[in-house]
Amino acid sequence: MIETSSPRPPDGTPHHRLCLAADVEQYSRLDARAQSAVQADLVRVLDEAAALTGLDRAAWERQPQGDLEFAVLPENTPEATVLGPFVNHLADGLSTRNAMPSATRIRLRVAVDKGLAKRAPLGHAGHAPVAVARFVNAPQLKAVLAALAAADLAVIVSDRLYQDIVRSGGDGLAPEQYVRANVKVKDFGGYGWIRVPGHGADDMRPVVDGPRQPLPSPSAHVPGPAVLSQVVRHGAAVGRDVTGGLTVGAPVNPSDNRRRHR
Repeated sequence: MIETSSPRPPDGTPHHRLCLAADVEQYSRLDARAQSAVQADLVRVLDEAAALTGLDRAAWERQPQGDLEFAVLPENTPEATVLGPFVNHLADGLSTRNAMPSATRIRLRVAVDKGLAKRAPLGHAGHAPVAVARFVNAPQLKAVLAALAAADLAVIVSDRLYQDIVRSGGDGLAPEQYVRANVKVKDFGGYGWIRVPGHGADDMRPVVDGPRQPLPSPSAHVPGPAVLSQVVRHGAAVGRDVTGGLTVGAPVNPSDNRRRHR
């Protein structure tokens, strides 16, 4: 008889927890050997960044998913420490690792939010776990990382974390380096704030905001509503009532019609 492991029993009590997702960019383009090495190095750089920051990775409830790690952090984790020093150490660790001649480059997208989360049979349930899963796949986050070729890390935080934590400033938070993005992924919609360590907001804003549509010239002709021409054959037209035959022609400009009848 084959024994199967049963899922961990869910904790029915939701808690406000900090949730984090880290996803490797263009992981599927790697072969199996490179994927295995990237997974190992991803865990290592996350471990090292946490250790340098004073965070206990052993206490994180982690859900590895190949090229992505989702984690729910302990309740007492200081948000400012994660958004500031941890992110900065992670950026430094990626830069050092990617500078190695034989290393396959790792470029990382990270999303962070805080909210209700509780254990469920297949992981965690709640708004925050869903939000980070959507934020980490935000089109703007992917576009920024694609546009800034020298960057190894792009981070997006929820609006609530930006307003409550980042805007207050402090060690490594750098609120001036963030750009707001209106994120819409699947059925999720919400504002997030994107930061790319080593790059300023001006580097990201054209990518996040997209191209601006030019305003129409004041002298440009704005066409009015089309008016169908009517030609009466063997009958009479009074207002909208026609007796006899009627032929409906192509739209004409009312001003042209007035000129013909002068």
